[in-house]
Amino acid sequence: MLYLKAFHIFAIVAWMSGIFYLPRIFVHFVEGTTAGEDVRRLKVMGRKLYHFTSMLAVFALASGTALLYWQAQLGYAFGGWLHLKLAMVALLIGYHISARVFMKRMQRDAPLPRAVTLRWYNEAPVLILLAILWAVVLKPF
Repeated sequence: MLYLKAFHIFAIVAWMSGIFYLPRIFVHFVEGTTAGEDVRRLKVMGRKLYHFTSMLAVFALASGTALLYWQAQLGYAFGGWLHLKLAMVALLIGYHISARVFMKRMQRDAPLPRAVTLRWYNEAPVLILLAILWAVVLKPF
């Protein structure tokens, strides 16, 4: 089970790195478009990063589900912290899907939110991850 846990942590770290960087591509795209710069490379980068990050998300979710199932079979007692973690994971999945919407709009040259708005958007997964870590490590309830 420790190998599975290590793989799960690796998949989460990799998924989160993509989630943290993708909105920065959106910011650069909006600023570059406004400045009249060539932003075609950013479209390619955004599309490739999103698809790669999605694959990592699948690995993270699959390994997390396997860990949950395995621990339940062993009779592990879960507390309320798990409900918080799963709720935050659901929010993270929603955030990932919203990034897909922005990525698709960027591909079509459709309007995106302003750069400042996207910078704030970029902070949401940090707060979600903080809540997940707080729940998993401290198990407050």
